[in-house]
Amino acid sequence: MHKLAKFSAVVFVSLALTSCATNQQTGTAVGAGAGAGIGAILGQAIGHDTGSTLIGAGIGAAIGGLAGNQIGLYMDNQERALRQMTDASIQRDQDVLTATFKSDMFFDYDSAQLKPGAYSELGRVTNVLNQYPQTTIRVEGHTDASGSAAYNQELSERRALAVKNVLVQQGVDSRRIDAVGYGESQLISSSPAMNRRVSIVINPVRQQAY
Repeated sequence: MHKLAKFSAVVFVSLALTSCATNQQTGTAVGAGAGAGIGAILGQAIGHDTGSTLIGAGIGAAIGGLAGNQIGLYMDNQERALRQMTDASIQRDQDVLTATFKSDMFFDYDSAQLKPGAYSELGRVTNVLNQYPQTTIRVEGHTDASGSAAYNQELSERRALAVKNVLVQQGVDSRRIDAVGYGESQLISSSPAMNRRVSIVINPVRQQAY
């Protein structure tokens, strides 16, 4: 009963703080920061250990996010930074950014081993992603139609995972990143070289309504 009462009190305080934070002019930063702090409190109340605290902080961070009227400018600024700092081809569909890299910039033919030059390029991408943490990231691997579909699917998955691993090693929170392989299923050109590509798709985290 004591644990239940303590947890209930923490939840009540958490909800109150969340409501206050999201009503501030700087709601994005305050909401996310307060959310993470609230989550950490919840983690201690539930688990009484560091692991639970970290998990709670991750849950709490999700309480933050971008309000609808903040998203456009936030993604405008992130798009500008990507164009200035990387060699990727940048496309935008409403508030979703896609940074596409030619595969030969990252990988040798029929390989999922990143080239040395890929690390510096991904370092620049990492700098931008960490400047704009209110986003989720999907790393997409694509191949041409040479070889079997099953082999190409597996190769695209390994390439996407290789890029994700470097982003994480260079400081991007792994909870933000998903790695997906599409094999030869999304060809965009009659040129095999154009089809061999890696894309990083960036979506804004939208503030939850309470």
